[in-house]
Amino acid sequence: MIHAYSESYLSNAKNCLSSFFDYAINDCKLNPDWVTALFINTGYAEQFERGNPAYVAGMSGVELARAVITKAYGRKELPAPVNSEDCSPEYWAGWALAEYQWYCSRRFKDIFERIPLTKVIGMYCVYHEMDITSFINAMNELYKAAEGDSRLKHIRENRGLSQSELAKQSGVNLRNIQMYEQRVNNIDKAQANILYKLSRVLGCSMEDLLENPMM
Repeated sequence: MIHAYSESYLSNAKNCLSSFFDYAINDCKLNPDWVTALFINTGYAEQFERGNPAYVAGMSGVELARAVITKAYGRKELPAPVNSEDCSPEYWAGWALAEYQWYCSRRFKDIFERIPLTKVIGMYCVYHEMDITSFINAMNELYKAAEGDSRLKHIRENRGLSQSELAKQSGVNLRNIQMYEQRVNNIDKAQANILYKLSRVLGCSMEDLLENPMM
């Protein structure tokens, strides 16, 4: 599996995102799902998920939170961080989410559209003492359940085409189309010529067919 960025940055990224959420939510008293909206809309999430060293390793979580809040609201007085010996659910959620995003290479935008941070924080009591693999598997199940129709199916049906008609007009095997729509096969890993053939018939870009475009 191709991960979001070099594993050498993962430990720093987990420490940073955990402190970011803990400070922004518990010290700055911001709603968790509003924090993720700010993280995404200010552009910091995109830099973080790509493994930009300036963000995943070059600043602390408190510094990241202050940068996000300042960019969103302008200069404002922010509280000093409260040091706690206990690992808060918010801290754990950041730690676990950093590894999940690194592992699956999904955008934070796509993750939080399907699984709000408040829901992840609510998973603390069950998963915080388990191996991280259990959390990753649970997140994948939640993500899959929240996805609904694949982009390929949605676009195909909007064009008024059946799977058989799309296969005939594009030259792509019918079974391949079915497997992509059911997400048995990952369309993000499809060959470029297959994406081109489908997009040409459907009148969309190749990227429009991807489930998790990173770039």
